[in-house]
Amino acid sequence: MVPCGAVLWRRLLRKRWVLGVVFGLSLVYFITSTFKQEERMVRDRNLLQVQEHEQPIMWKVKFSSGNGSQLSNQCRNSVQGKLLITDELGYICERKDVLVNGCCNVNVASTRLYSCDSCLPNGCCSVYEYCVSCCLQPSKQHLLERFLNRAAIAFQNLFMAVEDHFELCLAKCRTSSQSVQHENTYRDPIAKYCYGEYPPELLPV
Repeated sequence: MVPCGAVLWRRLLRKRWVLGVVFGLSLVYFITSTFKQEERMVRDRNLLQVQEHEQPIMWKVKFSSGNGSQLSNQCRNSVQGKLLITDELGYICERKDVLVNGCCNVNVASTRLYSCDSCLPNGCCSVYEYCVSCCLQPSKQHLLERFLNRAAIAFQNLFMAVEDHFELCLAKCRTSSQSVQHENTYRDPIAKYCYGEYPPELLPV
């Protein structure tokens, strides 16, 4: 035997006004949820815009002529060059002329300080090690500071880890999305290592 409650519920569901009430409540719930979700999205978007405009990225880069590496007579260097190496003091030399402490041997005639050979006026160079050496010139500090001040949020992950002038030049001279066009072609296939504020000019299509 069917319980009385179930019979009454079935009879109520057959009434059009009951179905109308159920449908109306469902519609109100759906519209309310949609508006709340849209409000959250707008609020998050506005918060992000405020953070972008009012809170600049706190870069950690330090420009200092004296650091621990120099005081201990040890040098970091660009490491990966097959023929050339640039040390953190700005010297560029042949790999065979790198001393055991990581510094270039300044007593070798071919060792150069702050050399911009292979570099164009726009700050782009055809050789990575020359890019780093040129970038390390003390006079380039203001240029690099301007770049950091106007760097997009997209560069945050790339440059937030660097802590000094040398690390910044290593990172800046590496090829990145700024060096290419159409995702697979260098903007300038010759001078593709850049320390300047702006990427190379786009090549004509």
